[in-house]
Amino acid sequence: MTSSAVPGDTPDQQPGEGLRADAERNRCRILAAARSLYARAGLGVSMASIAREAGVGQATLSRRFPTKDALVAAVFAERMDAYAAAVTVALDDPDPWHGFTGYLHSVCAMQAADRGFADVLTRAFPAAKALEARRAEVYDGLLELIARAKNTGHLRDDFTHQDVVILLIANAGVVTATGDAAPDTWRRLVAHMIRSYAAPGAPIPPLPEAPPPTALYRAMVRLTRDTTV
Repeated sequence: MTSSAVPGDTPDQQPGEGLRADAERNRCRILAAARSLYARAGLGVSMASIAREAGVGQATLSRRFPTKDALVAAVFAERMDAYAAAVTVALDDPDPWHGFTGYLHSVCAMQAADRGFADVLTRAFPAAKALEARRAEVYDGLLELIARAKNTGHLRDDFTHQDVVILLIANAGVVTATGDAAPDTWRRLVAHMIRSYAAPGAPIPPLPEAPPPTALYRAMVRLTRDTTV
């Protein structure tokens, strides 16, 4: 009798320590594959592609992670910890305006480093309770950070927490569109947005140079190819 199992795919019916070790190895392979694919291509990567990259069958992937939300939550647990730590660092800054601008730059840098995480910060995952709890924790800290920055007189009174979400959505789009062709473009976007948030007289960071026209053209060509495949 022949087996149709994918190499590296271990059925869950075998008892004993060997099963637990194999199951853990499969879980680690799935997480590594998902982390790599999401970082390069965002959350649009299919579960089937992740299973192939991990060298396991889709049944094994489904046993380890019954839903995509569960997989996303496991893959980005550490990233969400870093996301929460960023607002803590900002709140610890003795200069609330500097803490606020530093927070925006840090979070947008996280997006630029990982397309999957760029998507995570602009989507909701109701079934991933731990991930959403972390997001809620950051939200509470962000509200305090915004209030402190306004009290300095440097952040515009009409700025709201929704503006941070808008920035993250815009930055995710820039990161996706420019890719490796113009990888630092997001820095100029963030600098421009911080300038728009600043009240008159507020200290603002220098504006990074614009990407070369040739780099933006390459990004546009790549984006066109991606959307026509």
